Amino acid sequence: MLIEITEWINEMFGKLPGTGLLNYISFRAGVAMVLSLIISMLFGKKIIDKLRRAQVGETVRELGLEGQKEKEGTPTMGGLIIILAILVPSIIMAKLDNVYIILMLLATIWMGFIGFMDDYIKVFKKNKKGLKGRTKLMGQLGLGLIIAITMLVHKDVVVEMSTEDAIEWGISENKISDVIVDGEVVEGKGNYKTGLTNIPFVKGNRLDYSQILTKESSGMGWWAWLIFIPLVIVIVMAVSNGANLTDGLDGLATGVSGIIGATLGIFAYVSGNAIAANYLNILHLPGAGELVIYAACFVGAAIGFLWYNSYPASIFMGDTGSLTLGGIIAAMAIVLRKELLIPILCGVFLMENLSVMLQVAYFKYTKKRYGEGRRIFKMSPLHHHYQKLGMAETKIVTRFWIVGILLAVLTIITLKVR
Repeated sequence: MLIEITEWINEMFGKLPGTGLLNYISFRAGVAMVLSLIISMLFGKKIIDKLRRAQVGETVRELGLEGQKEKEGTPTMGGLIIILAILVPSIIMAKLDNVYIILMLLATIWMGFIGFMDDYIKVFKKNKKGLKGRTKLMGQLGLGLIIAITMLVHKDVVVEMSTEDAIEWGISENKISDVIVDGEVVEGKGNYKTGLTNIPFVKGNRLDYSQILTKESSGMGWWAWLIFIPLVIVIVMAVSNGANLTDGLDGLATGVSGIIGATLGIFAYVSGNAIAANYLNILHLPGAGELVIYAACFVGAAIGFLWYNSYPASIFMGDTGSLTLGGIIAAMAIVLRKELLIPILCGVFLMENLSVMLQVAYFKYTKKRYGEGRRIFKMSPLHHHYQKLGMAETKIVTRFWIVGILLAVLTIITLKVR
């Protein structure tokens, strides 16, 4: 919004000194992160006080975990701080006519509303089950549909590539527009509508969804729709629920999400930069560089919230925060065409998800077979297993952060491994 206002002022009254800095994504991202930190840290305290006065406290079930009952009554719904610290700087510093920014703002509000309603029912309606599982899944499905359909049909969601590459991938007929730099057409390049995405460990580092079920590429046609839409929905559901399950210890989900957000910010920068994308042999996505500003807000919000959420937590994010963080991560990976890297990048979320699924499946299997349910882990999700083993909460959180950093580095390395 600020850059649009500045451009209008410059047209009306002449160019103001220093406004040229707004043309640099790195500058706007830095300012956005600082704003996000300020908002989350300054307004965070006020929001915590208001939630405490409203008696919006966490109800803790007795699970036999050390320090568990001490958290009883800690304010929840702190995800409101995260959402505020993401939305406000993004709206100020990012270009609001950018389709990727619009999608991310929508994903933030959409998942934030679902999480808020879940927390509201738990806290104010005194219903521990919260929002019905079916309703929550339908909300996640809706977001997945919006993201997928926008990616498939919107004219600005394109891949810039050379004519030779377009011919090689069979998408030369799907050219949407010429590549224009400084008002001049760049010969031998174009913007194409395509089902291409980046995939690690494969020669060429690319996969065409439209060629999975047929040898012929159809751009973003029928075959791409058939594969892409269900995949996007599954990713949104899996990552948002994974973040929700991970939010069980002070600072755990916040720290891991911040690490993932920083990595996606790097992907946004290299994907939106023609030179970097060409060097790394990844897809160049015109306009995706604007997501660096959003990623900066995301990381700033996570760090700012961690100020209050680190052990011992002064506030919990609740589903308002965890579902929003997961939904944002899923949406950003999808629009950057890095969704197939999610199992590596979001490995911590994956482990938490799998630990619950394996525990439940094995318990049901052994109960049916032996008449008595048995467990693989002492408790699931996985972080509670380590608690049961007697490991300190802070040590578990720190080690999960370390694993998250290692997975982030591995994810970046995969860009050159094929």
